[in-house]
Amino acid sequence: MNAPVTIDTDLRDTAPTPADLTITVRDERFNRGTSPRRWWAGEPFGTAWHNALSATFPRGEAFFIEAVKAHREGANPKLESEIRAFVKQEINHTREHIAFNRLAEDAGYDIKTIDARVAELLALTKGRPAIANLAVTMALEHYTAMMAAEFLANPKHFATADKEVRDMWRWHAAEEIEHKGVAFDTWNHATKDWTAGKRWRVRSLVMLTVTARFFKNRWADALALLEQDGITGWKAKWGLFKYLTVSPGIVRRIFPAWLAYFKPGFHPWDHDDRELIKLYEGDFSDALMPAE
Repeated sequence: MNAPVTIDTDLRDTAPTPADLTITVRDERFNRGTSPRRWWAGEPFGTAWHNALSATFPRGEAFFIEAVKAHREGANPKLESEIRAFVKQEINHTREHIAFNRLAEDAGYDIKTIDARVAELLALTKGRPAIANLAVTMALEHYTAMMAAEFLANPKHFATADKEVRDMWRWHAAEEIEHKGVAFDTWNHATKDWTAGKRWRVRSLVMLTVTARFFKNRWADALALLEQDGITGWKAKWGLFKYLTVSPGIVRRIFPAWLAYFKPGFHPWDHDDRELIKLYEGDFSDALMPAE
């Protein structure tokens, strides 16, 4: 069931999260018993990139949930409601990417190696201050929101994809846009005693670090997956580079949104792109049900 969570706006933070924001938990299921062709994106490079992303999501989203929940104490009712909805959405995303990753494994791809490396990296965060984990979560949530907006706005990304796989990514994208301000608002709440300058410096430095690691690791993961398709050397690197920067060119297309993160006073809802969610809901109107 899809349950809209109404956000109490009587007590608002200064952040520009829309007053009428409704976060809808869409309890959808995909990729159960389906067997798409090996290159579900219609070609190997998009398949490798999205498989590399999905392999990180189950552990990554569990990390996001814990990082946000660790700072919910003292939050106002509005933010408390947003955090609850965020957690429910992320739990569903984890479940569906586990199913998708199993599908990729059934097609012959080694997903477990990527998952094991993610587990090793997350183990290194155990002794780190909780606020550092929230800063990383905030940066990575900005990445998911940027890519989500691009996935919904640009049909090229899934033009030749398996239908059910495409539907799963579009569902995930709609909810990532919807809750894109939660980690950021939780950060503002957790660092309310910091100066604006300190907030800006820390989140900017963390974003630079996250960006370097994100692309280094996803590039390596995608190349490893391409090797499993027999595509290696310059052909793999050039093909993946063109996919990311030329057509459909997600890295090139999200660059302005990435750059905006470094603006003093930035907030994810500076750009209200809920119209993209309506594009998804227009195709899946039968799946939207009121809360009981």
